[in-house]
Amino acid sequence: MDEDRVNHSLSVAKKMVEIGKRKNLVKEQLDELFMLGYVHDIGYQYIDEKHPSHNEEGAKKLKEAGYKYWQEVKYHGMINVDYHSEYLDILNEADMQIDKYGNDVGFDERLEDIKGRYGENSRVYNVVKTLVDSIRAKEKDGDEGR
Repeated sequence: MDEDRVNHSLSVAKKMVEIGKRKNLVKEQLDELFMLGYVHDIGYQYIDEKHPSHNEEGAKKLKEAGYKYWQEVKYHGMINVDYHSEYLDILNEADMQIDKYGNDVGFDERLEDIKGRYGENSRVYNVVKTLVDSIRAKEKDGDEGR
């Protein structure tokens, strides 16, 4: 993986720990979140024209290695999937705030970057926009429940 991808992954890992602390998760869970954030884009190491999905390839390699959270890797950044977990929610929340260089830019700047790279009418942008909207809705629902 290139240096930017490593920086992105490390920053996602740190952001996941930050989110986990806000959720009062214990040290073991925070350690698991860090590792998940660090490996979530490992599939970029294996993709090519025959295997274009970094999610699929990363999940496959991690599952083969016995990694417990391979499904979070497989389904991160996706909408309308049947798999759900707290760690997947935290991964998506963190990933959607860290730019491709590893900077914590928040949701709005991350969306603008993706829109600039792929276009406002692209499938990539529309999936990410829907994902961010759902994260924000969950946060709002959580705030109202307190």
